[in-house]
Amino acid sequence: MSDVHDCDGCPLVDRRSFLRDTALAAVALAGIPALARALETHAVGLNPVSARDVRGPMRSYAIPASDGVQIDHDAGLIVVRWEKSVYAFDLACPHQNTALRWDDRDKHFRCPKHHSEYEPTGVFIKGRATRGMDRFAISLGENGQLVVDSSTAFEQDRDPSGWEAAVVHL
Repeated sequence: MSDVHDCDGCPLVDRRSFLRDTALAAVALAGIPALARALETHAVGLNPVSARDVRGPMRSYAIPASDGVQIDHDAGLIVVRWEKSVYAFDLACPHQNTALRWDDRDKHFRCPKHHSEYEPTGVFIKGRATRGMDRFAISLGENGQLVVDSSTAFEQDRDPSGWEAAVVHL
């Protein structure tokens, strides 16, 4: 075996170009997590929100200014304003408790585990789930805030009248 390499066809890279390209690659790799978070937030239309006031299971939120989805990850709930109504949902899919995601392009919720889909109102569209998203009791407080009782959840199939009533009409 010979240790001689034929590099007549190899491109020569000067030190400056090598260092520049290496630095650019490092910057690109360092930015991937931030870029991924930005793309995910844009792709699913997330608007993270926190309660303005928390008193036990009671949480107060500002009324969303326009149609859209706000997710309070700390409380495990979703606040949705849709067509002059506001709803509060459990973040967990009723099928197997996987965190739901909002698909802003198609304007519906999707379970990433078994692909159940739901309308913005929580109504079940298709998939393995057998009912709509669980709604929390919601009301309009004295100060114009939304008040969500996270200890009172309504399941569409077990309490259809409670589920239908868990809405604030604007």
